[in-house]
Amino acid sequence: MAHHTLKSGYAELTERLNRFPQGVTPSGLLQNILSILFTEREAALVSLLPIKPFTAEKAAALWKIPLADARKTLDRLADKALLLDIEEAEEMQYVLPPPMAGFFEFSLMRIRDDINQKALSELFYEYMNVEEDFIKSLFTDGETQLGRVFVHEPALTPENALHVLDYERASEVIRTASHRGIGVCYCRHKMAHLGRSCGAPMDICMTFNNSGASLIRHGFARAIDVAEELDLLRQAYDNNLVQFGENVRQRVNFICNCCGCCCEAMIAARRFGMLHPVHTTNFLPKVNDDACTGCGCCVRACPVETICLVSANDPHMSKREKVKLNEETCLGCGLCVRNCPADAIRLESRPKRVITPLNSTHRVVVMAIERGKLQNLIFDNRALMSHRAMAAILGVILKLPPVKQAMASRQMKSRYLEALIERFKN
Repeated sequence: MAHHTLKSGYAELTERLNRFPQGVTPSGLLQNILSILFTEREAALVSLLPIKPFTAEKAAALWKIPLADARKTLDRLADKALLLDIEEAEEMQYVLPPPMAGFFEFSLMRIRDDINQKALSELFYEYMNVEEDFIKSLFTDGETQLGRVFVHEPALTPENALHVLDYERASEVIRTASHRGIGVCYCRHKMAHLGRSCGAPMDICMTFNNSGASLIRHGFARAIDVAEELDLLRQAYDNNLVQFGENVRQRVNFICNCCGCCCEAMIAARRFGMLHPVHTTNFLPKVNDDACTGCGCCVRACPVETICLVSANDPHMSKREKVKLNEETCLGCGLCVRNCPADAIRLESRPKRVITPLNSTHRVVVMAIERGKLQNLIFDNRALMSHRAMAAILGVILKLPPVKQAMASRQMKSRYLEALIERFKN
């Protein structure tokens, strides 16, 4: 790999990251971030890896190095949480996670001295909160986003609870996960290095299933049982934190407990609210104007500033105020319900249910279609996928609504895909 220069290695890694639906925005800041996380050689090697999970044998063939050397490199990258290692049928497979939600967050999920976390935090802040292009693209491109909000379960009435499906409850994700880990909150850790962190709990970032197993194995998360994690969820409720997790129904890999001041998802929801940067719950708050005292507790609790106080137009009390809600930007989290001392707010079902992808494969395929990157999934590593992998992807496509099928067909310009879609219809 000696022919790769520092610049070309990171440029190739950037190109590789942008083959995934959740890509990056090239900039000097990004190169500085990557240079802290990856060595020159690592960047060049990782740029050659496929999108789909791969074995050490596959990496060795791509890198043209001995298998033993490939294993050492892969394990070193997993030790730094730049790759996730997944045990499948007694065989270790590896996958490069996207930057977010992925190895950007992992880099600050524990206190470590092998990298300069203060410098990295400052770069992250500049890249996401000043340059803005990356975070705007991440949260607003396409209709399907990487994350969704979970309803604040203490705000549910018995009637509400009848309409909440298991996958909409953070507590159920915790109970059914194969692995459960807790790490340091990336967002508040980053802000702490900038002297801007709030007082919300830090050791409360939840990771599950395959991602959780890998992060636990390499010391980026601490393994915990159901009881302890449910206790941490209660702490999150008590601190008015929003549960923001992976936008899938099955095998959720992460749930962040987000504050409005530090967390990227909540900041994006405030800045780009009308563009719907995160998927909402299936609820909206309903305010009883007669019971509302205008105290403002719900306004202070709302993490995305979607509630405000306006004049109640009361002829007998000229200074009386009432709550006004912007339904277009409301997350439906329910924090306002919990914080209303007058019990003047309740949750009601949205007129139209929010659709959540079945699993990560389903979500990634839909995101790729919407963002014009479907060909990267089918022709992974610039070569045709195995028939089995292609069948899995096309199987998801054939279950999509006709409009999204048409989008996929136009991108691929494939008579084979069009024939499959027509055959499925018939």
